[in-house]
Amino acid sequence: MHKKKMRAPIIVSVLMILYYVLYFGFLIALLPGVWKYVLGIIPLAFAALTVKVCMERIHEIKEGEEDDIGQY
Repeated sequence: MHKKKMRAPIIVSVLMILYYVLYFGFLIALLPGVWKYVLGIIPLAFAALTVKVCMERIHEIKEGEEDDIGQY
C-alpha cells in the first residue's frame, strides 16, 4: 500500500536531480577555469538536499503521515 505513495516523491526527486546535473553541467561546460569547480558545488548541494527531503517524505509515508498538510 505504501509503495504506491512512495513513487511520486522518488520520481520527482530523480527528475530534479537530473535537471540539476544537466543544467549546471551545461553551464560548467561553458565557463572557464576555476568557475567550473565553484559552480560544480551547487548541483551537488541541491542533489544532496533533494535526496534528504525525499528520504524524510518516505519516512513520513511509512509512519502513516500521508497527508502532512493536515498538521497545519
